[in-house]
Amino acid sequence: MTTPRTTAKNGSRAAAKAATGTAAKSAAGNGAKVRRVRAAPAPAPAPATGPVAGHCDELLHALAPFRDQAGTAQSWGERLARVLAGGGRLLAAGNGGSAAQAQHLTAELVGRYRDDRPPFSAIALHADTSSTTAIANDYGVDEVFARQVRAHGRGGDVLMLLSTSGASANLLSAAEAGRGAGMSVWALTGPAPNPLAAGSDESLCVRAGSTATVQELHLVTVHMVCAAFDAALEGVLEGGSADDAADA
Repeated sequence: MTTPRTTAKNGSRAAAKAATGTAAKSAAGNGAKVRRVRAAPAPAPAPATGPVAGHCDELLHALAPFRDQAGTAQSWGERLARVLAGGGRLLAAGNGGSAAQAQHLTAELVGRYRDDRPPFSAIALHADTSSTTAIANDYGVDEVFARQVRAHGRGGDVLMLLSTSGASANLLSAAEAGRGAGMSVWALTGPAPNPLAAGSDESLCVRAGSTATVQELHLVTVHMVCAAFDAALEGVLEGGSADDAADA
C-alpha cells in the first residue's frame, strides 16, 4: 500500500524531471547553445630536485668520457659477429644487476636486437639455477661460473664478464678458466684499475661515481655491441665467416 508521503515524494520528482525536460526542449527550440564547462588543465609537474635530478646529472657527467670508449664496443660487436657466425659461442656472467645485464645481452643474440636475423649461441651462465646452486653447494660460490666456463667454453669462443666493482671472486675465477680454455675474455666493469680488468684480455671500464650509473652505462654498452654485431653480420655471412672466426 502506498503511503501519502511516498506518493508526494514521487510526484515532486516527476514534476522536477518534467520541468527539466521542458526547459531543455525550449532552449533547443530557440537555438540556444548549451555551454560546456571544461576542466582546468592539470598543473605542470615541478622540476625534479635533490637525488632525482642529481641522478640525471651524474649520468650526463659520466656519458661524455664513456662515449670516448664507443670504439671498444664497436670492435667487440664486429668480432663477436665473426665468432658466432663461424659457429662459436658467447658465454656471459655477472652478479645481481650485472647478471641481468649479461642475460639481456644473450637474449638479444639468441633472439634479435632490431631486425630479424638468424639466432646465435649465447649463454648467460647464472641463468642455469640448478647448475649454479649445485656448483655453489659442492665446490663453493667462487666456482659457480668457472666450472661452467670449463664445461661450455671452447677455444675461440668469447667470455664476457660484467661487474660494477671489478672485484667479484667468482668472476675472477671465471676469467682464469676462460683464458685456460683459449677463450677471448672481455670485462665490462666500473672504474679502473680493478682486478677483473687486469685479468681479462680486454676491458671497457665505466668511470662513474655510483653503481647505478655504471649499470646504466653497461646497458648502453650491451646495446652498442648488439648494434655493431648486426651491422657487421651481413658482411660476415657473405664473406666466409669461418676463416674470420679463426682470426678473431
